[in-house]
Amino acid sequence: MQGQDIIKRIGLDWPIFQAPMAGVSTPEMAAAVSEAGGLGAPGIGAATVDTAREMIQKTRELTQKPFNINVFCHRPAQADPALEAGWLAQMAPLFARFGASPPKSLNEIYASFCSDSAAQQMLLAEAPAVVSFHFGLPDAEIIQGLKSKGVFLMATATSLNEALAIQAAGVDAVVAQGWEAGGHRGLFDPDAPDAGLKTPDLTAELVASLSIPVVAAGGMMTGGDIAAALRLGASAAQLGTAFVGCDESQADGGYRQALAAATAGQTQMTAAISGRAARCLKNGFTAWAETQTTTSIPDYPIAYDAGKALNAAAKLAGETGFGAQWAGTGAAQSRAMASGDLMALLVHEMQTALR
Repeated sequence: MQGQDIIKRIGLDWPIFQAPMAGVSTPEMAAAVSEAGGLGAPGIGAATVDTAREMIQKTRELTQKPFNINVFCHRPAQADPALEAGWLAQMAPLFARFGASPPKSLNEIYASFCSDSAAQQMLLAEAPAVVSFHFGLPDAEIIQGLKSKGVFLMATATSLNEALAIQAAGVDAVVAQGWEAGGHRGLFDPDAPDAGLKTPDLTAELVASLSIPVVAAGGMMTGGDIAAALRLGASAAQLGTAFVGCDESQADGGYRQALAAATAGQTQMTAAISGRAARCLKNGFTAWAETQTTTSIPDYPIAYDAGKALNAAAKLAGETGFGAQWAGTGAAQSRAMASGDLMALLVHEMQTALR
């Protein structure tokens, strides 16, 4: 009943959401998913305000169906020049491997939506059908402003306490991000203990405890996985890694090759790449991180400035294994095809599993 409600409220045909992957999901991908009856999502989280606006408008040119815009509500970064210099010195041998030197300083490469008034005003003006929050919540004024425009709101939770805060804030649905999910953990407080609840366990707990719909996310790659989440009471399922290898993805060749070659157990949670815990395909960067003391990493996304510089240096030297190749635990089940074709396959598998 809840599942039908969320689908009707947003205006979808199927309870299948494509995750809004910054740097990977494009307006073309989002439009293809939405045209196929799911909820597409261009990844604007790390984009400038002007680029984000262009991506929203481009998606609108490609589809009149609803789509989701996701924003990062992380705690604004606190610069610490001494900490950052120490981190760069720790990374220096890695840069030297590729005949490069680390940057002389690091920058906060994008602002939190919570402190970016220009991004807030842009989103209020564009008012997409769905807006979702990751890493926390914006001020109540922003939530109410978006709701007054008829925007359906979602936010990521990794625990019951976060989900209860989301519900209390008046957000319409919770995305239950399990430990299996690729990309960044949506923890409100990155310094707090993380119970690392798996997707089925977190989904079942939130369904039993909340009065708003729950969207399951993490490790799901097939229509059978979606059906399993729906049986737990989820209103929909959100898949990210499943779409990374799609034709419309912005993932580069190295990322695609690594995903296609992934085997079971091929992912690792690490904070070394960006400054916050995130699940990545095991690669050269994660292998280096395993040998390091990573208790003194600069704040997110300041540390990400170093990670991106290292990836650029490695790629210039012909090495593609030092990027942020975010992927969930189901990466080995990745299937490369057009996003619309993947949607059709997921729907068929889901319907078969639910019979």
